[in-house]
Amino acid sequence: MKQFSTVSGSPITIGLGTGTAVKNLKRSNPDDKEKSDEIVKILNYAVKEAGYNHIDTAEIYLTHQEVGRVLKESGISRDNLWISTKYSVHSSMVQKKYFTPTDFINDTLKEFDTDYIDSLLIHHPFFHPSQSTKKYTLASLWEEFIQIKKSGKVRYIGVSNCNVQQLQQLMAISDNLGGKEFYPAINQIEFHACLQNQSPGIVKFCQENNIQVQAYSPLTPLVKVGDGNPIMQHLLSSLEGKYKKTKAQLLLRYCLEKGILPITTSSKQARLSEFIDIYDFTIAREDIEQIDSAGSKTPYQVYFNGLF
Repeated sequence: MKQFSTVSGSPITIGLGTGTAVKNLKRSNPDDKEKSDEIVKILNYAVKEAGYNHIDTAEIYLTHQEVGRVLKESGISRDNLWISTKYSVHSSMVQKKYFTPTDFINDTLKEFDTDYIDSLLIHHPFFHPSQSTKKYTLASLWEEFIQIKKSGKVRYIGVSNCNVQQLQQLMAISDNLGGKEFYPAINQIEFHACLQNQSPGIVKFCQENNIQVQAYSPLTPLVKVGDGNPIMQHLLSSLEGKYKKTKAQLLLRYCLEKGILPITTSSKQARLSEFIDIYDFTIAREDIEQIDSAGSKTPYQVYFNGLF
């Protein structure tokens, strides 16, 4: 697995996502201070008590304000935290504020009171030039991302939900505008035992080209598929006894064993502590193969189904 570190040199932990359970605290009423304070409490617990140093946010999650507060209020040095955010060309879920990723980053730096973001990702490639005032294509958007990286405002640039052909296109653009330093460093995709490739060959391609795969929805076999795959549930129950770890911990560790960095989330402190407690054990190869096999029996995709 490609190893990223904070500026201080600490390897980054699994990601604490501010999507799903966290973002839903705000979406119904973005100006609700009580909900905002609740999110800050969750994030502060994660970085100060549970041991996360990696926060994943995005423009459309509406959680930048809370992440910025944690950077100011937690007492943890900025250089000891990894902050990743994502830019979307358009959104059907929230009212976008920014026409360009450059505007987005400039405002984010002010909001976070920092002079850099650790990673900036294209949230997804499913957009058309007609959906933005700048008429972005994936190629022209990536060209602007390269310029943002050259400015020093972000340490790494990457993508989310891209397939092999799209990554090849972006790598060719990078070759023309500066070389491998500007290749996508990250591809954040839906990955779990029931979706071992979001698109054909994507994990293998990324790993062969030094692109870190990050997994969102890594607990899908547990929270979405559940009893729909009794073979998986029986297997995980058996492995709980063998490894003395919970089913969620096993599924998160499964990602790490695959060289994939999971992004997970919860609004409950006990869950956050549970999820990060996965660094003191490994899963045997034969058990990984059993999880692979069990997951393949019930393919399940939560997001962007049918778009690949």
